[in-house]
Amino acid sequence: MYSTKRFEATIPVAEYLEHYVDVNTFLECCRACPNYNAIWSCPSYDFDVIEYWRKYKTLDLIAVKIMFDEAYAGKEFPEEEIQRITEASVKKVKQELSEELLDREQKVPGSISLSAGSCIRCESGCTRREKEPCRFPDKMRYSIESLGGNVGLTISKLMGIELEWMESGKLPHYFVLVCGLLHP
Repeated sequence: MYSTKRFEATIPVAEYLEHYVDVNTFLECCRACPNYNAIWSCPSYDFDVIEYWRKYKTLDLIAVKIMFDEAYAGKEFPEEEIQRITEASVKKVKQELSEELLDREQKVPGSISLSAGSCIRCESGCTRREKEPCRFPDKMRYSIESLGGNVGLTISKLMGIELEWMESGKLPHYFVLVCGLLHP
């Protein structure tokens, strides 16, 4: 159904902040999302996002391009089928990346990972909606986008990948998941 290709880059956080982070622009994008103020990994936050970035010196970036086979890529499907295909591919790769990054955190004291998109740990829904604490604060991670990072620009300039946007009723040729590890 799909294959994957991995890309990696490393950049000083100061340089990443200067060229790839625009908190105000991406906060506006987040406000339009149903996860805003509804999932612990998503804004709004009770901390200064720029100061969060500045606690670290280096950012290791990982992008995984999930490329659909010819039978799927760019083809039209009912919405339910697109959702099933997306879940079968993206969710699996996202979980693998999350576990890899948590392992890498253990090997680099003081590091913290950035997830590929919003948290999906709680199958029954995030506790933030009920104003309850996170069930997995030791595993919940913010995404690059939620901290103002421009993922499209990041992968274009640092990895040579252009995002492909999904059209209604049509599966894209590929998805790209982007995550990272911040080093002290």
